[in-house]
Amino acid sequence: METREPRAVPVVRKAEHFDVLIVGAGISGVGGAYHLTKQCPGTSFVVLESKPSFGGTWITHRFPGIRSDSDLYTFGYRFKPWTGTPIATGAEILKYMGEVIDEDDLGRYIRYHHRVDRANWSSDDNVWNIEATRTDTGESIAFTANFLWMCQGYYRHAEGYTPEWEGMADFKGPIVHPQTWPEDLDYTGKRVLVIGSGATAATIIPAMAKDCAHITMLQRSPTYFRIGRNAIEMADELRRLQVDPAWIHEIVRRKILYEQAAFTERCTSEPEVVKQELLAGIRAFVGPDYDIDQHFTPRYRPWQQRLAFVPDGDMFKGIAEGKASVVTDEIERFTEAGILLKSGTLLEADIIVTATGFNLSVLGDIDFAIDGKPLLFSDTVTYRGMMFTGVPNMAWVFGYFRASWTLRSDLVADFVCRLLNHMKARGAKRVVTALRRQDRDMRLLPWIDPDNFNPGYMMRGMHLLPKRGDKREWAHTQDYWAEKDEIPAIDLDDSAFEYS
Repeated sequence: METREPRAVPVVRKAEHFDVLIVGAGISGVGGAYHLTKQCPGTSFVVLESKPSFGGTWITHRFPGIRSDSDLYTFGYRFKPWTGTPIATGAEILKYMGEVIDEDDLGRYIRYHHRVDRANWSSDDNVWNIEATRTDTGESIAFTANFLWMCQGYYRHAEGYTPEWEGMADFKGPIVHPQTWPEDLDYTGKRVLVIGSGATAATIIPAMAKDCAHITMLQRSPTYFRIGRNAIEMADELRRLQVDPAWIHEIVRRKILYEQAAFTERCTSEPEVVKQELLAGIRAFVGPDYDIDQHFTPRYRPWQQRLAFVPDGDMFKGIAEGKASVVTDEIERFTEAGILLKSGTLLEADIIVTATGFNLSVLGDIDFAIDGKPLLFSDTVTYRGMMFTGVPNMAWVFGYFRASWTLRSDLVADFVCRLLNHMKARGAKRVVTALRRQDRDMRLLPWIDPDNFNPGYMMRGMHLLPKRGDKREWAHTQDYWAEKDEIPAIDLDDSAFEYS
């Protein structure tokens, strides 16, 4: 009798259901999990993270010297005191986040190696149907959730932005982007050329300068830098007085926020004065004969693009000592030996680092649909940068540019938890934001006002983002100092919220 090998029968796993599904276990997702356990007890939830561990940007970026460019008193959570130096290394931030996960038993909610691919809202069932993939096994997994909380950040982690320059294939050495830094890259005694002048370049250059033969920062145009000590005297004094760390955290946090608000306001009210202060800080390191005008004087006003903080002036110390240099010019093409500039100068290099920014990722590059119809977020209008017209039961964390990201992730977490509790009290299964009668003739504008803030990654991807209106309720204002009062005061029974 003829026999055949038994065929494998695919196992169809039933979708696992949760009240809330959080996408991402970075600084926002871990914070969101904490707030759910404290503010919404009894709520079932899961955190799906595509990477093998928590941390988000702090495990994506592994380039030399990786550190925060925001102080940890405000980048840290309001509920977890920070006790180190204000500017922290990536390893210190991961340790801090790990302590939050361990101390609050959040690890049991996090599923690593889970990439969310598709999310479809079902109006019949009032749930999100989520299709995910195990990145370690390739297995497809299904979830359903009443509410979707997007904490995945705003840029594509798999690859950074590198322009296509002529002749890149001709260069004989490695071309490296900071987002995909090779662990085995040996730059000892090498000539390194860093393209870009933002916070990443300002971090890499002092970290590499001590080991490479020479490091050069090549920029098309200058960036503003702010120099300061990597210490806060008030915090150090309060520790010497053995004040409770929670008190120190709150006091120093308020001090920093007050000073940031004043500085931000001065950037618009007296931009020329602030500009000269920033340039004077650089001149104190590089000396009066250095060409500050060419290399460190931007064409825009302070804070119109992100302002990079340089702790203890470490990058400028390297320039003053001759270990690092700055070239301001444009690229004509790559050559075998380096980069030919439009001025005709050839910059020779053994390694080229493209610190040229991010690729914007709108809500994690997930395929979204409403009742099977593909969802384009650019067709929606944002409610305070957190929710979107016509998109039920979903919130997005998009932080601040001029203040620490986590300040807003905490505010959004409070809002989401309050909304979830409000829905429960009303017996509502669905909430969606919609333009009110008085908003329907409102002017619709890009997500961010480019005259206010215009980094390259935002300008390249602005067409993909939701629209904003010309009223505060329908915009991400980037104004923490107003939102810290406005968001907690949101009337959840306002007609902008439609429940069913």
